[in-house]
Amino acid sequence: MNYTFVGEINMNDGQKISVDAALAQSFKQLACEHPVEKITIKQITDGAGVIRPTFYHHFSDKYGLLEWILVQEILLPIQPLVENGMINEAMLIIFAKMQKEKEFYMCVGRMEGQNSFREMVENWHPFASYRYDRGEDERKNGKNQWLTPERIAAYYSQTMTYIIMTWIESGMEISPEELVEVYGFMITRSLADVLADM
Repeated sequence: MNYTFVGEINMNDGQKISVDAALAQSFKQLACEHPVEKITIKQITDGAGVIRPTFYHHFSDKYGLLEWILVQEILLPIQPLVENGMINEAMLIIFAKMQKEKEFYMCVGRMEGQNSFREMVENWHPFASYRYDRGEDERKNGKNQWLTPERIAAYYSQTMTYIIMTWIESGMEISPEELVEVYGFMITRSLADVLADM
């Protein structure tokens, strides 16, 4: 591949991809071979066929690159579904995309401490804005004032994060379809209902 400063890279097969995509591709491969904490920017740029300054023109660090991957590959594709209230369909796409790159997500899922994958998932939770908007409507209608839109968004973010992280930690054993059913079962029932049904 050609080393470059520009926005596209010519791959060995003649295909052109963006610098961002090349860096993401390199990072994904490295994350499956090494703990993320030990991956260097030089390793990422060498794998992408660019020089170090090019990386910093696009991202502040490797964690910023990982967040970019999550946004580009998971969040943006489901936005139209979320905006139209098609939450189950959006969740199915999230889980299917993650399962398709199972090795990568199982490796980054092990990141702990500051910049942990769990923290990233909680912060980028795709339904937070959808739930936030609904919570704002409910508050205007005089429902419980303690139940602010921020608290509603945080609740759904934490429950979805728990589902995703537990699924990754268990080896992604069940299918995306089953996981959507599990989430739907848990989120639409009270604790008393769930315990009674088990």
